[in-house]
Order: sequence, then structure tokens, then C-alpha cells
Amino acid sequence: MLQLMVLYPQPADVQQFETEYVKHLAFLDEKTGIATTVKPYTVTKFLPSPQGAAAFYQLFAMPFESPEALEAAMSSAGMQEVAADANRISSGGAPTILIGHTQ
Repeated sequence: MLQLMVLYPQPADVQQFETEYVKHLAFLDEKTGIATTVKPYTVTKFLPSPQGAAAFYQLFAMPFESPEALEAAMSSAGMQEVAADANRISSGGAPTILIGHTQ
């Protein structure tokens, strides 16, 4: 199983990011149909630690059954539009994209 992970840096304006992120998830559904029945992804908001604020504000993670499924999703026109939108709403800098293998 593979995980697509998108790490969003601390936003310049948290309230604006939150408002835009709700729209972004709806856009994901609209453009890809991925979340039409069950949301196959998780969103984790990071909390401050004793060392202070986390470097990242939030993590979006979505599993894929195979490298081929991930590649098909990532290369689709709809997902390309969603990726551009993720960059647009990330006011604290570009999001970091990671792909990992879960065991």
C-alpha cells in the first residue's frame, strides 16, 4: 500500500486557509470523484509541542493500492487541477508532497 502525503506549512492566515481548504476538498471530489461515497483520506492537524509550533500545519494522506493506481490518479487532468489548487491555498509556502510505503 502506498500513501500520498501532502504537508502544508503554517499558513499566513489560518482562518483563510481553513475556509479555502474546505473548498479545496470539495474541488478534489468534483475533479476526481475520489471521495464521492467514503472519504478515502485523512487530514491531521499538528499541535504545538514543548519545542513550539510544528513546522507544518496539516497533513493530507490518501492510500493507493499500487504504484499504478497512484500514477493514474496523479497524472489525471483532474488531479493536476487539484494540485494547482493546493499550491494556491497554501499561503505559508508550497506544500511538500511525499509518497510512502506503508507496512
